[in-house]
Amino acid sequence: MARKDTMKALMRRGLSEEKVVKLLDKFGTIREITDASADAITSHGFTKKEAEEILVKVGGKMKKPSKKASKKEEVTPSKPKIELYVPVKSKPLTELETKMLKLSQDLKSTVPLQVISEIASRIEGIDVPLSTLKRILTKAHERFEAHMMDPNESSGIIAAQSIGEPGTQMTMRTFHYAGVAEINVTLGLPRLIEIVDARRVPSTPMMTVHIDPKSRGDVDRVRKIASEVEATTLLDIADVETDIVNMKVVVHPDERKMIQKGISLDDVYKKIAKLRGLKGLVNLEKENLVISSDEPSFKKLQVIADSVKDCKIKGIDNIKRAIIRREKDEHVIYTEGSNLQKVLEIDQVDKTRTTTNCVQEIYEVLGVEAARNAIVNEASRTLEEQGLTVDIRHIMLVADLMTNDGDVKAIGRHGISGRKSSVLARAAFEITSTHLLHAAITGEVDNLDGVAENIIVGQPVTLGTGAVNLVYTPVRRGQENG
Repeated sequence: MARKDTMKALMRRGLSEEKVVKLLDKFGTIREITDASADAITSHGFTKKEAEEILVKVGGKMKKPSKKASKKEEVTPSKPKIELYVPVKSKPLTELETKMLKLSQDLKSTVPLQVISEIASRIEGIDVPLSTLKRILTKAHERFEAHMMDPNESSGIIAAQSIGEPGTQMTMRTFHYAGVAEINVTLGLPRLIEIVDARRVPSTPMMTVHIDPKSRGDVDRVRKIASEVEATTLLDIADVETDIVNMKVVVHPDERKMIQKGISLDDVYKKIAKLRGLKGLVNLEKENLVISSDEPSFKKLQVIADSVKDCKIKGIDNIKRAIIRREKDEHVIYTEGSNLQKVLEIDQVDKTRTTTNCVQEIYEVLGVEAARNAIVNEASRTLEEQGLTVDIRHIMLVADLMTNDGDVKAIGRHGISGRKSSVLARAAFEITSTHLLHAAITGEVDNLDGVAENIIVGQPVTLGTGAVNLVYTPVRRGQENG
C-alpha cells in the first residue's frame, strides 16, 4: 500500500496526522503497526497511553506479558504456538462443528470455519469414524492450501484478464429472460458494462418477487399481490374522451378490467379529484366521470386530458408490469421496472429472497454487503448465460474493490481508476495530459509501487521474481572444504 493511502486509512480510524507521520517513519504498513506490541510503539516516542490508544484504533492485539508463557518460551523456543482464528458466527456451533474445529486445531490445519460448517452440514447424522474425520480435514486443508494465492502474485491483473478475455467473446446485445418471454432484460456485454460501471439505473430494470411460504401456492393471492405491485394508470382501466364542444374530458371506465385489477369507481374518482388543479371540477355522471374545464381554453382542456391519462390509480411507482410464473412448487412475480423499498413493505412478500437487478438500489435499501453480493451474483450469472466460465474469486475481487470504501464505486476514471494514488497509473488509464498537469501543479509524488508506473519508467515490477532480491556471497579459496 502506498504511503499516501496508508496515511488516509490511519486518519480515517481516528488518528491525528502528526501521530500518523510519526508512526509511518518507524512502521511501513498498517499490518506492521497491528502486529507490534505496545512496548514497541512506546519505544518510538509515544506514551504508554497513546500506544494503547493507537492499537485499539488500528485493531491490533494488546499483548500482555505472561510469566508462565515466558517460562514456556524459554524452555521450548523452537515450537511457536499456532493460533487458529475463529470468526464470530451468527448461530452457535453444533456439536459436530465444535468437534471438527477442535480436531482441526489439533492437526494444526488452517481450514476456515465456513469450510468446517459446510463439511459438518453434509455429514450431519452419519456416523463418521474419527480417523475418517481426520482424513477429511487433512484433505480439506490440502485443497485450501492449493487454492491460496502465491505471495507477490498480481491478482488484479489476473482477475482483469480472466473477466476481460471471455468478455470479448460475449454477444454484443441480447434481450430476453429465460422462461419469461414477455420481459426484456439486457444481457451479455452491455449488462457486464452496466455492472462494473455501477450505473444508477440499468437499461432494463427488473425485480424477482418471491411470496412467503403461506401464500406462494395460492394463485389468487399471488395475483392479488401482483396487482398491488403493478402500477395501474387510468388508461389501463378506462377510455378517456375529450369533448371539445362542451369543453369537458369524459372518462369511460372498463368494468371488466376494473374487476380484474380490484379497483372500484370510487377509487378512480378519489384519485382524479386529488390531481393538481382539478379540485371541484370532477363529477360522477351515471357510470362515467366528467372533468369540466374551469376556463374556455383548448390548451387548458388538453392539459386536463394529459394529466388524467397519466394518473396513477393503484400500484408502486416505476413498476410498469408484473408477470406471474410458476417455478417448481411456488409462484414467482417478475416485474418490469424496480422499486425494492416499496415492494419489501408489502406484508406477504418474502423479504429474504426478493431481489432486483439494480445494484445501487440494493445498496441504498439493504447496505453495502448486500450490494457486493449482488455484483457477484449479477456478473457471474451474466457470464454463465453466455456459456462462459470465470472463477468466482475473480468476480469477488472486483466486487470487493468496488465496495471496500462503504459505497458502490465504478471501475473507471470516476471511480477506482481515478482514485489511484499513483499519478502515472491514473495517466496511463485516461486523460493523460490532465492528470500529469494537475500532479505537476500540486507537487504530487509517485512512489512507483504498482505495475503500470514501473512499466512506464522501465524498471522491474515488484511482483513475482521482481519482488525478490538475490544476494550472492562468493566462497573464498581455502574455505570450500571448511
